[in-house]
Amino acid sequence: MPYGHHYGFPAIAFKSAAVDACSHIDGVTKVLARGAFHINGKLLKIEADEPTMREDMVRIAMGTADLRFLGEFKKWKVLIPIRYNASVLSPDQIVNLFNTAGFAVGVGEMRPARNGSYGMFHVEEVEIPVEESK
Repeated sequence: MPYGHHYGFPAIAFKSAAVDACSHIDGVTKVLARGAFHINGKLLKIEADEPTMREDMVRIAMGTADLRFLGEFKKWKVLIPIRYNASVLSPDQIVNLFNTAGFAVGVGEMRPARNGSYGMFHVEEVEIPVEESK
């Protein structure tokens, strides 16, 4: 990419994946999760090599086959800045929610929630800021 530009992915896709993952976790409802954390920002920077072009066969209206050409990042990572309500969900619960989301739901086209295997992710590192006393 030219200097100053980068690829990004909508933050809401990761929030939606985490909320949808509640279907796979006992004791955490979608309503509870939706209000328990927020992702700061609208677009999250993708850290990866340049994407490659991928060709996929998809089914559209009436079962008609069509081709889609999509950019694919083979190995990628995204920093997801999260604000959360600790009285509702703990950091460990949020990590579990995102790991489940990455495995069972995913983000983007052809993700697990849409019978695909792309767009899967996992939590690699967690940083919890220290609260400053006032």
